[in-house]
Amino acid sequence: PSSRTVSSFHPSSLSSSSTMMKYSLAAALMACSAAAFAPQQQQCARSTTTSSLSDAMPERMWDSMVDKSERSKAIPFLPRAPALDGTMPGDVGFDPFFLSSIPKNFAGFIQPPSWEDTGAGLPTIYWMQEAEIKHCRVAMLAWFGWVATDGGFGFPLRFPADIYSVDAIPNAYNAHDILVNQGSMGFMLLAIGFLEFCSSGAVLVEVSKGESDRLAGDFGLDPLKFLKDATDDEIKRWKTREVANGRLAMLAFGGIATQTALGEAHQGFPYL
Repeated sequence: PSSRTVSSFHPSSLSSSSTMMKYSLAAALMACSAAAFAPQQQQCARSTTTSSLSDAMPERMWDSMVDKSERSKAIPFLPRAPALDGTMPGDVGFDPFFLSSIPKNFAGFIQPPSWEDTGAGLPTIYWMQEAEIKHCRVAMLAWFGWVATDGGFGFPLRFPADIYSVDAIPNAYNAHDILVNQGSMGFMLLAIGFLEFCSSGAVLVEVSKGESDRLAGDFGLDPLKFLKDATDDEIKRWKTREVANGRLAMLAFGGIATQTALGEAHQGFPYL
């Protein structure tokens, strides 16, 4: 019996098992290779299904928000926003978030549409251009006023009253809180708010309804007649200068406000 047991594990049997495993593995590999070339019809059906799904999908809003045929001048690795075509003063093509391409009627911010029909409405680029020009002008006035109040031009420029004197208001940084307590700031808020409502609000509604062809930011204010008898190129050059100086003023005003907030040692001119 012991000889029979030993003979059942003869090396030849192990060799046969190894050969069978090799044959089985080779057959499996051949089957996989053949399967890779077999389902041509399934692949075609799958691609047809994908194509039909893409055709059924609605057009992406992104396709209408960019001009894929042209690159932005300010950011060359991004496509150009369609509204920024270089025709507006100060337009250098800078709109990395494509805010100017958002489809929105901004006339509803001024007057609810339920009141009356606002017509075609105010496009996004018109609203943003109006807002930028207004901020530019306010920033230029604010920078000049801040520096003049603190004596940046040789002497403190103040209203002729004791409540506006240097003793009452030591510097422009503390002027806001002091004037709020005095009541002057509340009166200024009401006066400017009334002018804002009567000028910008009413005019923009007229533009929205097509009753006015007014350009964004144009109030017809030209007391020194810089634009009188000027060509279109000269007018655009003047307006571009205004926008460029206004953008610089916004940065300058932000810089002064930040510097003076660092402490009392930085609240007087030259804010160092």
